[in-house]
Amino acid sequence: MSKTFRTGKGPLSLIILLLSGGVIGSALGQAAAPYLPVLKNFTTIGLNNTTVNLHFLKISFGITMSLGPVTGLGMLLGFLAYRKL
Repeated sequence: MSKTFRTGKGPLSLIILLLSGGVIGSALGQAAAPYLPVLKNFTTIGLNNTTVNLHFLKISFGITMSLGPVTGLGMLLGFLAYRKL
């Protein structure tokens, strides 16, 4: 049997492209914000750090995301790249 390399539109590809588009867009927005203040991050969404303490096990989790116009554009371009796969 021959092994075939699976190229496809798996959910991992979508997550990687969305995250990389968001990171690149965020970096560009931070770099351009001193010159164009409208490009800075304007909202933060997510779940703040939450801790579950069971006396023998302590679990902390949380996720937040700062969104701005260039970050959203980067994520949109990541999604469009995913559609082209």
